[in-house]
Amino acid sequence: MTATWTGCGTALVTPFAANGALDELRVRRLAARQVDAGVNFLVPCGTTGENPTLTHAEQRRVVELVVEASGGRVPVLAGAGGYDTRAVIDQVSGMRDAGADGILSVTPYYSRPTQDGLFRHYLAIAESTPLPIIVYNVPGRTGCNIDVDTLCRLAEIPNIVGVKEASGNLPQMCEICARVPPDFRVLSGDDVFTVPLISVGGAGVISVISNEVPGEMTQLVSAALDNDFITARRVHTRLLPLMQVNFIEANPIPVKAAMAHMGLLEPYYRLPMVAPQPASHHRIVQVLEALALHPSDSPA
Repeated sequence: MTATWTGCGTALVTPFAANGALDELRVRRLAARQVDAGVNFLVPCGTTGENPTLTHAEQRRVVELVVEASGGRVPVLAGAGGYDTRAVIDQVSGMRDAGADGILSVTPYYSRPTQDGLFRHYLAIAESTPLPIIVYNVPGRTGCNIDVDTLCRLAEIPNIVGVKEASGNLPQMCEICARVPPDFRVLSGDDVFTVPLISVGGAGVISVISNEVPGEMTQLVSAALDNDFITARRVHTRLLPLMQVNFIEANPIPVKAAMAHMGLLEPYYRLPMVAPQPASHHRIVQVLEALALHPSDSPA
């Protein structure tokens, strides 16, 4: 279960049409572009995919499209999380029916459960499905952090196989890597922390920037996992401005604006997400131009 979730996984954006509907053709094209560029797994319907604005039927449809586009070449880790455990269990069932190979499940947001509540939440989800589960810890968005002790308890559950760690807390990341079992996958949830996390035992990243540059981000991760940190640092240094500008406003506003500039999708969002402010858009374009990411070439 764990070896699958190693390397560079892309937290896919969800493209929309002008009328607000799913742009199914571009969902397929973007997923295929990722696989062709060598990414190791695909992650639809996460926060980067604007999942709070997708109906359950739309979420299942996105997963179906991504599974079809991947053609079995890479596994699909579908986002399914929330603050109602029963609803998440139902969502997980739908993702399994859609063909997902695993589940990425964010901690319950807003309700801020205790550590025991977090453990029981994930235990209930794990007991409801045979699919492998990656826990997603992003306290800056959810309002709660999974303590290392709690994560170690969760790692004892057979089909809880990893964590997407986006706390921004490097000492916590180091402690997690030191304490979880060797086959438990610790994945960076922040592009900028990918290299340091791998250096202390991390298994890769669930990436935003790989929406734009899947080939280069996969190269970075592969080099770091091979202990070639000279190459990894070189690619990291080149991509750092793009990693940073992707969060000049709330994700996924900047990355979708960048992809629109690159000709990969149309710049449509669902409220409350809106287009970036003019100053932010100008900065995004500056970074893209400095990296030679032009609409005409849009490299993989």
